[in-house]
Amino acid sequence: MRTRVLVVATSRKTRGGITSVVKAHETGEQWKKYHCRWIQTHRDGPAWRKILYFISSLIEYIFLLPFYDIVHIHVATGLSAKRKKFFLDIAILFGKKTILHFHPSSEKYLFEDKNKKIFRNLFSRANLVLVLSEQWKRWVYEALGISENIEVLYNPCPLVTIKPELKEKNILFAGTLIPRKGYEVLIRGFAKIAQKHKDWKVVFAGNGEIEQAKAIAEECGITSQTKFLGWIDGIEKDITFQKSSVYCLASTGEGFPMGVLDAWAFGLPCVVTPVGGIPDIVVDGKNGLIFDVGNIDMLAEKLDLIISNESLRKSISAESLSLAQTTFYIANINKQLGEIYKRFSK
Repeated sequence: MRTRVLVVATSRKTRGGITSVVKAHETGEQWKKYHCRWIQTHRDGPAWRKILYFISSLIEYIFLLPFYDIVHIHVATGLSAKRKKFFLDIAILFGKKTILHFHPSSEKYLFEDKNKKIFRNLFSRANLVLVLSEQWKRWVYEALGISENIEVLYNPCPLVTIKPELKEKNILFAGTLIPRKGYEVLIRGFAKIAQKHKDWKVVFAGNGEIEQAKAIAEECGITSQTKFLGWIDGIEKDITFQKSSVYCLASTGEGFPMGVLDAWAFGLPCVVTPVGGIPDIVVDGKNGLIFDVGNIDMLAEKLDLIISNESLRKSISAESLSLAQTTFYIANINKQLGEIYKRFSK
């Protein structure tokens, strides 16, 4: 009898990391081997549309569930956890094997008393919980006291084409412009060295607080050295990464940031905060540069270093490519996921 997997996650049209991860999983041999089907539970838009979309997905899920053996549920923080509880409850009621794949935005959610109950409820009842790094595995234990049936599955780097001839003196920020992503820290950090590096600019690729970011850039006197593209995808996204020389992540919290994985795929040296799964991998000065969360002066120093030292940029770039082609190689990640499905096969 063929084992079949029902994958529960946000819509393929939704902007964000979970959608990118599931799309990457779709490319693997395990997707066809285990006859995976994607139940799309949430999409961007007004509240009424989200509610209707959720109800529709729940009906589809209940109808299909008897024909599937494993349920792989992708869950984030906030309302996502409450929505996915319905799907987990029903899967357990139907006697299905369950995998919870946790995609948090910050560890603080796990440690808040109001959230501990629902996460403990979810994680303790699933057959397996997948987290994005060893650090997240430790946080789950520290916050919830759960250590059994927790495994790490890294998010994969995408497969891309690299065109070195397109390189420009750009520092890239890719993601939603919200306070958690640290866009203001990046603007103010770069402003401290902008006059020294007048031929460099910061490129922001993402929607969100664009007007606020422009106002901060104007206040800092670097309007001419910043560029705001809005949300980009597909070929435009690839070209933007290809044109960039440095990637910067100034977040206060992450799961395992897809922007960094994209940057590694394109061989970009990354200047990052030690958040989420980053400390699992990044060694300061070897395969990236690290600065403390919110530390504008330290960020300015790291940006100045990576801009001024071309040999360092090249060495870290080579390390980035190595990570993309080994630890985070999409075929390797999909193979690991296939082995997980195999363990739960009948």
